[in-house]
Amino acid sequence: MTGQTTATPGPAPHRATAPADRHDAAVRVVTGEPGCGRTWFLERAARAFAAGPVVRVRADPAGPAVPGGGLRPLLRALGGTTGRAPAGGSGQALLDALRAGSRPLLVCVDDAHLWDPRSRAALGDAARHLCRTTTAVRLLLTVPGHRPPAPEFAGLTVTRVDPLTRPEAAALLDEVTGGALDGGVRDEIVDAAEGVPALLLALVRRLSPAQVRGDRPPPRPLPGAEVLTDVAGGCLDGLTPGRLDLLLTVAAAARDDEDTAVDRGLVLRAAGQLGQYSAVPLPDLLAAADDEVRFHSELLRRTVYAGAPEERRRAVHLALAGELAQGDPRALLHRAWAGAVRGRELQAVAGDLPSRRLRCAAYARAAELSEDGPRRAEWYTAAAGQALLGGRSHQALRLLDTARTGTAPAVVRGRAALLRGTTVLHDGPVDEAQASLLHATTLLADRSPADAGTAALAACDAAWAAGDPAGCLAALERCGEIEGHDARGGPRADYRLGLRALLEARFEEAAVRLRRVARDPDGSESSGDPEDILRAAAAALMLGDLADARRAGARALAAARTLDTVAAVPRAREYLAYAELRAGRHALARTHAEEGLRAAHRAGQRNTAAHQHAVLALAASIEGETELVAGHVAAALGTARRHGLAQAATLAEWAAARADLGRGRPQEAADRLGPLVRPGARRGHFALWMLAVPCYVEAAVSAGQPEGARGVVEDFARWAVFGADPQAPSQLLRCRALLAPADRADALYRQALDLHDTAGGDFERARTELLHGKWLRRRRRLREARDRLGAALVGFERCGARAWAEQTRGELRAGGAEASGPRSAGAADLAGLTPQQLRIARRVAEGATNREVALSLSVSTRTVDYHLRKVFATLGVRSRLELARLVERAEKTGAHP
Repeated sequence: MTGQTTATPGPAPHRATAPADRHDAAVRVVTGEPGCGRTWFLERAARAFAAGPVVRVRADPAGPAVPGGGLRPLLRALGGTTGRAPAGGSGQALLDALRAGSRPLLVCVDDAHLWDPRSRAALGDAARHLCRTTTAVRLLLTVPGHRPPAPEFAGLTVTRVDPLTRPEAAALLDEVTGGALDGGVRDEIVDAAEGVPALLLALVRRLSPAQVRGDRPPPRPLPGAEVLTDVAGGCLDGLTPGRLDLLLTVAAAARDDEDTAVDRGLVLRAAGQLGQYSAVPLPDLLAAADDEVRFHSELLRRTVYAGAPEERRRAVHLALAGELAQGDPRALLHRAWAGAVRGRELQAVAGDLPSRRLRCAAYARAAELSEDGPRRAEWYTAAAGQALLGGRSHQALRLLDTARTGTAPAVVRGRAALLRGTTVLHDGPVDEAQASLLHATTLLADRSPADAGTAALAACDAAWAAGDPAGCLAALERCGEIEGHDARGGPRADYRLGLRALLEARFEEAAVRLRRVARDPDGSESSGDPEDILRAAAAALMLGDLADARRAGARALAAARTLDTVAAVPRAREYLAYAELRAGRHALARTHAEEGLRAAHRAGQRNTAAHQHAVLALAASIEGETELVAGHVAAALGTARRHGLAQAATLAEWAAARADLGRGRPQEAADRLGPLVRPGARRGHFALWMLAVPCYVEAAVSAGQPEGARGVVEDFARWAVFGADPQAPSQLLRCRALLAPADRADALYRQALDLHDTAGGDFERARTELLHGKWLRRRRRLREARDRLGAALVGFERCGARAWAEQTRGELRAGGAEASGPRSAGAADLAGLTPQQLRIARRVAEGATNREVALSLSVSTRTVDYHLRKVFATLGVRSRLELARLVERAEKTGAHP
């Protein structure tokens, strides 16, 4: 099949994307893993379709597969909608029936793969014909994603119903439990279900009230064989014992490994040892490529393994161990899963395994096999460390809980506290993280100075995220007291001393130290440790050395991937996004933040995700996407307020205010920014509130409240001297111009523009040009104003700042100038629409109703209504007819975006 896209998974109506091509509305093949909601997708589409009748047909898996049998119920149903049932059971009869009605028609065929071959062929032929013609018929078919696609449906557009993301899965559990589910239990279920909605619901249904509240732990294992079999076991019906053995061998070979593709020769040899498998074609539940084999469905792999008898699993693991090369540490791990080795033997080779997941599994299994309490605690702690580095935060916390480190040596307890604090720092209340990390520092100071220093620096990071400068200084002082931690100097010592100097306002010393960290080619970068490289990126950002920050962020990202340190990937993306944002490359910042957000969700780092949402809100506030800004601000603040993230909260509030300012709402912006930048308990993060001062000054002056801005400008002037922001000197002059008397403002604006030439950045320069143009126009210096406003418009358009560009066009029109560019008016207006608005405008221009548009885009009619109102406002049209004419004119000129 071709043209694959992604769509809504299971019962989660808040998440839906769909094909963008206008021909996708005619026929769509919906596929996905068992339990992900293919049938629900059809039901949702049927509920949303109001243009005409809906025909639903579901295959009967228990019925006889007689030739043409699948077509007959569909033809009878179609006859009911058209008033006459077509004769015969051929593809032509089906096509005639589909085209017989004059009204729009939606046909939903669930489990089309269960039809007999003749019926499938007729259905596929009819579907392809519908794709080639203009028709009001909509045809949706579902087929499973755990088997190869049926050849009869080749060439049709595929919509894949993918598993839920972590936030979507958590939201679904909160919805079905009314928010009563304990947060820790919810996280564990989300981890276990791996985004499969049916599995999520099956797991939560099996919880007792005490388990829902978190008073008792959920049942173990989670999920067990019974639950997995209930959800996906039907896909395994009818398999011979030999084929089940082969499937079990593949499942066992991929156990606890992120790479679920395994060596085909290995599994065939191991399955042959079991005595029931003969060399026949592989079951179609497996996919083979390049001498490797894997399951089409990860859920089925888990179901096969969990559902097999314990003695059969042991036999398979022993067979795999026997076929692996001598000295391969995986052989010892397989023997350990079979219960044939001691924990000490496995622990000795755990670090040699090829992936974090396997190392985690080996340390955990070694702990399970050990009867020595302190040793068990040490090995469970080592397993937690591998889980954390591998991006599985919640598993790391569960392993630390299992370790029960009370009887362990102090160094083991200290490392457990370090791991717990690090985990919570990126996914929990940061004051709790800080306390755990300081406790780790105390436990480790005399026994492992290097680990103690790491804990102290992480405690400083926690205090920084909380907006607590005193806490930062206390952690840095504790770090300096640890004997031998950084006695030889080097990047860590420079970072600690430079950060302390910065917090104590000793800017010259801070600049020397931090610059050494940011630019030292033989220090942080040569170590290859992503954490050290990220500190170099942080130092560069504090100094405003954006090129060094981007370089260090890219190095950290590459190192994290090379070393399989998944936990560092979201934070490397975060630093890259901040660097690009401050450099004025908003589109690139958005790309890094979107990738970082996905990585943060996969790694279970909600705090990091909050920072990514804040970056995305800031980027969207420049681009003028009001709805997007609000969504990202809400997501960032939701986590920031629960976990005490003053840094993320400040950035999110700033983004919301900047969006207000871009839309010409200075009073709202001033009201939001005032508490952030003025002295008081509500002032924003100590290292960030200065960044919002230029927006506040502009908002306050525009709202007629200049007096409140004068004091913060002087604070901003002292901060700008440090040089942490390349834009600050020009922004300072712009602020002074806004507050200056008429005889000085013009010169200050011009000086600010001269400094913009040095600092770069289209957006900030365009803002200064816009404000200068406004000032000139209000003094009737119209020719100079038009020149300045025209330059501002070009700058805003270049960086995609649509709302600011529209504000500039309004100023040009008020000054009697033509604000449109060289394109036709229709094309210029269409270029101002978002991609989703443009798709909706084109479908409406073709004559589609709002419900038809909603179905074709897999969104709600409410969403279409909202975007259509925005389209009408942006284009200045009052009817669907005017919209159709404008779209037609733009597309005839060939100048459409």
